[in-house]
Amino acid sequence: MTSTQKEKNSNSWKRSLIEWGVIFTIGAVLYATGLHTEVLGTMQRAMLWTGFFDADTSQIATTDGPMLSDSDYRFTMETSDSQTASLSDFRGDVVFVNVWASWCPPCVAEMPTIETLYDNVSSHDNIKFILLSMDEEHQKAVDFMEDKEFSMPYYFPASSLPTQFRSQYLPTTYIMSKKGQIIYKKEGIADYSSTNFAQWMIELAEK
Repeated sequence: MTSTQKEKNSNSWKRSLIEWGVIFTIGAVLYATGLHTEVLGTMQRAMLWTGFFDADTSQIATTDGPMLSDSDYRFTMETSDSQTASLSDFRGDVVFVNVWASWCPPCVAEMPTIETLYDNVSSHDNIKFILLSMDEEHQKAVDFMEDKEFSMPYYFPASSLPTQFRSQYLPTTYIMSKKGQIIYKKEGIADYSSTNFAQWMIELAEK
């Protein structure tokens, strides 16, 4: 190997080292500042534009979805201003339940699509929304919702989460019928902004 080749290899190795050093530093800064969630969420939000993650109502279980029990309806939640609400307050309504966290990139990515759905159907008397934050530090969820200027109602668990709302994945979304049956469940990211999904919820509420 000539001295010129050795010099080129050395320069190439140094350049690669510098590039990886920059990448590592950027990643460390993003994690240290908490911006990694927003960056990853933005990247995943771009995936939603492909249409491959549209919420699919063909997953609806019309007969064999689990029914909430009286014990489930005793589940209590807390609002951002420390008010208490109970799942029983939503009995008789179609309820969109989204279990999320502010540190979860796919949760952050799909949140604007839920806001669009909320804007499209929340004026209906029999459609309600529960965004259930799993943030241990409640203020982080409050800051996130206020920073994004989302108008959707969100809550924090104040008692043990009902078995029917437990999942290993964040986000997980459920749709409850007026009879208390979970007829839709989606684990992972989805786009809920379509007019078809909104229309399905309205039709469900009018039955």
